[in-house]
Amino acid sequence: MADQAAPARPKTVTACVLTIGDEILSGRTRDANLAYIATYLNRIGIQVREARVIPDVEEVIVNTLNEVRARYDYVFTTGGIGPTHDDITADAVAKAFGVGISHHPEAMKILEAHYRQTGAEFTPSRQRMARLPHGASMIDNPVSKAPGFQIGNVFVMAGVPAVMQVMMDSLADRLEGGATMLSRTVSGQIGEGTIAEKLGELQARHADVGIGSYPYYRGRNFGTSIVMRGVDSSELDRVADEVAALMRAFGVEPVMGDPA
Repeated sequence: MADQAAPARPKTVTACVLTIGDEILSGRTRDANLAYIATYLNRIGIQVREARVIPDVEEVIVNTLNEVRARYDYVFTTGGIGPTHDDITADAVAKAFGVGISHHPEAMKILEAHYRQTGAEFTPSRQRMARLPHGASMIDNPVSKAPGFQIGNVFVMAGVPAVMQVMMDSLADRLEGGATMLSRTVSGQIGEGTIAEKLGELQARHADVGIGSYPYYRGRNFGTSIVMRGVDSSELDRVADEVAALMRAFGVEPVMGDPA
């Protein structure tokens, strides 16, 4: 009987998150989007491999975007698509792709109807939010109506968390996932310096699993949580067992999971 071929491993799909805004870098506004995006994407098999916070400077946005969109399968940006003069993300994205930018007819209709319904004036500043790079497609925004947009592998979203989250839901059917990143945690009352050398040897034997060491303190007790991340559940279980055995070799009884 011929040997059966091993099942193909799911492909790895990667992403980068760009948070755009001087208000984040100054500390005036705390970023609440990265954790949400990373968790959301991991559930559908897209691994965030890099995240950057960059200022509202056109040259920086253009150069950074061109760098990361060539490196990753998807790029998600947040911030800089509002109605004010310093909301320059849409213009910078258009420049990065080498295309023009103008008012999108459908976006204008949506926003015009929205402001008519609310009784607010659809000012030239508000009309700025209907400007999309040529060739871009809208990302729906059920909350405040001003759309995000997709161009190539880049998804441009609002910085306001509630709006960004509904935009993620609106674009989800455009994303193709791959291998989902999984994790295991083993904790024990042991200093990370005590097991550092052995952990390094373990990492060398399991190159496909990321192994991180995180000290913790619980009153007078201290210890270390070893977190393993990878896409192969069986291999993660094997590495977790080896970490547990390593702790026992030092006279420490491990806990599977986070410390109590």
